[in-house]
Amino acid sequence: MNDSERPRAQGAPPAARWLLFIHQLPPKPDYLRVKVRRRLRGIGAIAVKQTVYLLPNNNEAIEDFHWLREEIESEGGTAMIAEAEFIEGLSDEEVEAMLESQQSDSQDPDSEARAGADRVASGQTWVTREDVHVDRIASAWLIRRFIDPAANFKFVPARGYKRRSSELRFDMFEAEYTHVGASCTFQTLARKFAVNDRAVTAIGEIVHDIDCKDESFGRPETAGIASLIRGIADAHQDDAARIERGAALLDDLYASFQRRRT
Repeated sequence: MNDSERPRAQGAPPAARWLLFIHQLPPKPDYLRVKVRRRLRGIGAIAVKQTVYLLPNNNEAIEDFHWLREEIESEGGTAMIAEAEFIEGLSDEEVEAMLESQQSDSQDPDSEARAGADRVASGQTWVTREDVHVDRIASAWLIRRFIDPAANFKFVPARGYKRRSSELRFDMFEAEYTHVGASCTFQTLARKFAVNDRAVTAIGEIVHDIDCKDESFGRPETAGIASLIRGIADAHQDDAARIERGAALLDDLYASFQRRRT
């Protein structure tokens, strides 16, 4: 039994209503600030100060803050978790309103992001290079799972292919969807089509680190997923079979992240 599951001793004072997460990040790596903000938003925490975040005091929140604290400290930062009650400066009613607003934003992505998202008709032909590996396998899963459930995939040589007007290309030369800046193709697709899902974000971080080989996110699952993808590629020469096997793997990984809130 962990601390969050232990009942309070008889006669102990009631728990404070709120949990505070107070953290300080090292100046490097640069990506850590973005990742921590994304995680805090993903678990529904609100900022009451620049590095002070709040959740209601319950077991789920304690667990979420606990795992984030461990991750920050593994990167050389510091973090504390505290129970709190507000006396002046911020009322419980104001906190509740902020939490409700955060929850609404998480459930319904902002209209600006939705308006700018790409859209496709169902059953599009998606073209990519043959001999697919991690980014193309994962991107195909993302397309069928979140973007175009009836998608058809076409695998072509790296050179000599001429695009038809009805086709969309991904992760290949002059593709409509490919690496942009530091983002791999999977992350580009998720952003362009506004796939606002924290489990998808986590998978994108794994795909990025395997594909780009830069350890930008350093998720603990990365090495294992890389080995499984290599196994799929070694066992199957057919690209459609690789995508099918990879989709089963990614479905399970997605479900795992959903259960543990990444």
